[in-house]
Amino acid sequence: MAGRGAGKTRTASEWIRQRVHDGAQRIALLGRTPADVRDVMVEGDSGLLNVFPPHERPLHQPSIRRIVFHTGAVGHVYSSEQPDHLRGPQHDTAWCDELATFKTRDAWDNLQLGLRLRSPRQIVTTTPRPVPAMRELVANPNTVLTRDTSYANRANLPLAFFKQVISKYEGTGRGQQEIMGMLLDSLPGALWTRDMIRYRETPPTTRKVIGVDPSIGDGETSDECGIVGVGLADDGKLDVLGDWSVRASPLKWARQAVRAYHEIEADYIVIERNAGGKALLKMNLDSVEAGLPIRAVWAKESKEMRASNPALKYELGQVYHAKPMPELEDQLCTWIPGEGPSPDRLDALVWAVRSLATPQYRIAMEVL
Repeated sequence: MAGRGAGKTRTASEWIRQRVHDGAQRIALLGRTPADVRDVMVEGDSGLLNVFPPHERPLHQPSIRRIVFHTGAVGHVYSSEQPDHLRGPQHDTAWCDELATFKTRDAWDNLQLGLRLRSPRQIVTTTPRPVPAMRELVANPNTVLTRDTSYANRANLPLAFFKQVISKYEGTGRGQQEIMGMLLDSLPGALWTRDMIRYRETPPTTRKVIGVDPSIGDGETSDECGIVGVGLADDGKLDVLGDWSVRASPLKWARQAVRAYHEIEADYIVIERNAGGKALLKMNLDSVEAGLPIRAVWAKESKEMRASNPALKYELGQVYHAKPMPELEDQLCTWIPGEGPSPDRLDALVWAVRSLATPQYRIAMEVL
């Protein structure tokens, strides 16, 4: 677990080389995307093809996602975007690169289930982020944790890297993560912190709503569709009832949203209409169940402006969670305005909270 450019890739490549020499036979190589595995783990300057001496150089067979080593050992290439490829295969060795960037943990979980040959061992290399898989891995007593910073490898990095990349994060909260390799519970600059998230048993509610931040795509490569339920309690406070967010095709996330609507007996669904247009969104939900009460909202303000008031309500103790929701809570505490990918779960929460807590905002919503 180390900062950018600290030498994680070279470390893992050399470890795999040692495992091959020690008799490993079936090796899993897992990265965020197929391109990441190819360009960094296999063909990169510090990748597997370049750490073996010329007479032992592995044979790369990209068309069948395979690397054949000089001992007869075989490395199989996998990506977090296609977790089902890891269902079934068995391995005695694995290298998982940038685990903290995986959009879901399905591939990681499937990899663990397949490490069952001989005496299996794996190495994980990543710049940390406080996602559940990372926190569990660090807390596991069987994990040997090595840390380092970007500065430790300065002699092997070009000056331009420090001028253009490292200088961007130096002296910032993000720099503690990206340069120093620290696993932070909340990122400085995020609108939410861990101590702002409080829990209670849900009291009687006067109104309940499902917030939806829709996605457009085939599901496997699309963004997540944020689906979060919120209730307005009799005491005037808000309760986050559940997180049903999913990465799926439009029809599948519509089914998930309708299921959540019925599960909490919501009064209506509030959905952002920027993605796809209101007619398409209504048709998508109507294909699952016609006649649902749907309210559409238009995202005119920046994400930071939209999220600021809900975050303030958390800080003032006006919002509670009915149960732990790790993925949602991680996104709340690690999203920094203007940085990173779109926070889909956070967006869905914001729409639901604003529709319940701001009467004038509720009046302005468009009925579909």
